[in-house]
Amino acid sequence: MNDTRKLEPHFIKAKPQDDDCERDICGHCGFIDYRNPKIVVGSVLTHGGRLLLCRRAIEPRRGFWTLPAGYLEIGESVEDGARREAWEEARVRPVFDQVLAVYSVPRISQVQIMFRGTLESAEYAPGPESLEVALFSWADIPWPDLAFPTVGWALRQWRDSEARSGFPPYANPVDGL
Repeated sequence: MNDTRKLEPHFIKAKPQDDDCERDICGHCGFIDYRNPKIVVGSVLTHGGRLLLCRRAIEPRRGFWTLPAGYLEIGESVEDGARREAWEEARVRPVFDQVLAVYSVPRISQVQIMFRGTLESAEYAPGPESLEVALFSWADIPWPDLAFPTVGWALRQWRDSEARSGFPPYANPVDGL
């Protein structure tokens, strides 16, 4: 009688043929488990010269202020993912004008793609991942209470590019991660 039970993967570390890196390879079927960085998409959004920030309702950094951002879903474009995150976190519909920045955060295996845009209206509300949402003038941004270094980078780079269009996307600041 044939045994039709599915074999559980048994991964070993090895270097696949024609590859430079050691990978996890299934010892039964040869499947290579490529581990890749997570893609985060988000946006710096304004209305009437004020910037939209969300106070996080989830860990990590619950209670700290952030931009509407989160992980890109399978099958989603980066623009659609950033729009979804803005809706999920702040119940807003953004209008993007261009990519603001692409950040590499290798210590946590992330690539972050941030858009620059505006809000269709001044209406906003906390979504399930936000405790509160607010529009801040530049002078009132709660700098010590920002959740992540990339939030500060994006805000400062937005400020630097506020009056410009058609610029190349920013990257990690020289003194960044």
